[in-house]
Amino acid sequence: MITAVELGLIYAVMALGVYLTFRILDFPDLTVDGSFTTGAAVAAVMIINGAPPLAATAAAFGAGLLAGCITGLLHTKGKINGLLAGILTMIALYSINLRIMGKANLPLLREDTLISPLRDNGYLGGAVAIAVFALLAIGVKLFLDWFLHTDLGLAMQATGDNQEMIRSFGVSTDRMKILGLAVSNGFVALCGALIAQYQGFADIGMGIGLILVGLASVIIGQAVFGSRLIVISTLAVILGSIVYRIVIALALQVGFNPSDMKLISAVLVVVALVLPQWKVFRRLPTFRSLRKSTVTTSS
Repeated sequence: MITAVELGLIYAVMALGVYLTFRILDFPDLTVDGSFTTGAAVAAVMIINGAPPLAATAAAFGAGLLAGCITGLLHTKGKINGLLAGILTMIALYSINLRIMGKANLPLLREDTLISPLRDNGYLGGAVAIAVFALLAIGVKLFLDWFLHTDLGLAMQATGDNQEMIRSFGVSTDRMKILGLAVSNGFVALCGALIAQYQGFADIGMGIGLILVGLASVIIGQAVFGSRLIVISTLAVILGSIVYRIVIALALQVGFNPSDMKLISAVLVVVALVLPQWKVFRRLPTFRSLRKSTVTTSS
């Protein structure tokens, strides 16, 4: 169960990126499935070739920024539907990731990574590792809290709420979308780089279906812990990521197969979306606020 908490805190970085596009920009970005693997691939290749783990992880973040920019440009300048733009980038990244890695799987077990000090000292699976990963997730959360309260961040929020209105104030909604997609996929790729170092390998298929994991973390977190304020929403996403990983761990313990995890993820998302619509749950503040935000997003 401690491992589930550790993974939940690391994957929270990815979930916060998904939150930026899904909740703030109201953009269905499927680039996530590709950019996650891109981050893992870039970090793994650089570490294997002798680059410092921190520099490799930073490069992975930069690769994610670039992937997000491509999706943003396809949507804003190419006038391609947002969902299709993300799919196109995701498909292209599959081949690009294979080019980067050179093969389908790259082991990192004998390489020095950012996780090596924790592993070598026996801290993984304990309070020290949880504290380190919690600091990482909280650091990303605090950055998003700060950014979304700047003039640029407020303009991005307005872009997701009402594009016509914010355009009337002279704000370029195209730039806001490109920036939001870039930052979001930067965090997703960063998470991919960290997961590769945590698990000890990068695999070409490690990002498949990851958007569902991110959505599950966002929706479950906001359903349980609330979503009225940005500060609360980002914290709810982190907690939602932990809850999701704990549920997955429990499902494995009771006898489900690892191949069932995508199905369980889908069921969790459906439950989190359907429950707020039931009369019994509408009276609860957190479910009422989630229902309002879900209606706003779908409209």
